[in-house]
Amino acid sequence: MEQSKLQRKSIEYRKTILKIIFESGAGHTGGSLSCIDILNVLYNSVMDITPENFSSFDRDHFIQSKGHSVEALYTVLLDCGFYKKEDLGTLNNFNSHFIGHPTKKVLGIEHNTGALGHGLSVAVGMALGLKMDQKKHQVYALLGDGELSEGSVWEAAMTASKYELENLTAIIDRNRLQITGSTEEVNPIEPLQDKFLSFGFNVIEVKGNDIASLVEVFQKPKKEKNKPNLIIANTIKGAGISFMENQVSWHHKVPSQSEYDLAIHELNEAFENVQ
Repeated sequence: MEQSKLQRKSIEYRKTILKIIFESGAGHTGGSLSCIDILNVLYNSVMDITPENFSSFDRDHFIQSKGHSVEALYTVLLDCGFYKKEDLGTLNNFNSHFIGHPTKKVLGIEHNTGALGHGLSVAVGMALGLKMDQKKHQVYALLGDGELSEGSVWEAAMTASKYELENLTAIIDRNRLQITGSTEEVNPIEPLQDKFLSFGFNVIEVKGNDIASLVEVFQKPKKEKNKPNLIIANTIKGAGISFMENQVSWHHKVPSQSEYDLAIHELNEAFENVQ
């Protein structure tokens, strides 16, 4: 897919994220906006995951470990044809499957997540299974940087290295903010690259809200034989909306009518400026 089309998709995705959070009265706004470009590129230019092949294990796989940003995942899955627009309109409604964290009751979601620290372990198991069956498909797992305080992440990292899972790519949404403050104030995780290198990973850094950079990294990955892969995607929490960017208060906040209108106005202007 052309990069200009991907850029427009990211803008439209941001509008959908804001709309469903605004209308449902709940959601993780900042983190969904920080990771949406990653999901956009993965689903529209990289991964072989479709509504038609989803029931088969013989395809690529995606686990969203940072499950609280499910609004971004719902938005992309809608665009990819996994369900109808009116289904997503039930977000957070009574008896709706579209709840505040990923659930397998929604087509396109591979595993229930929400309790942080579980997703990479699931992805390691999938990658190991594919490798044992000599399949060529890839497994991707999206983690939040605040999630790295969970010890299970590092247990999974050790296991991925032990089994030389070069078919596994972990992606960290490195927006540097979590619910109670900056990651380095709450529980420092730097030097992040050195830590994963010491765990036996091939590590790549990328501008996580830049479509061209993401396309380059994902479509032409610089992999190393017998090493799992880590992409540190340096993002901005609330990316794309000026008054939400780098503001910890937007971790879990619903825009007011005036804030919603202003955000949509900014996104409409950004859409017009895409070359």
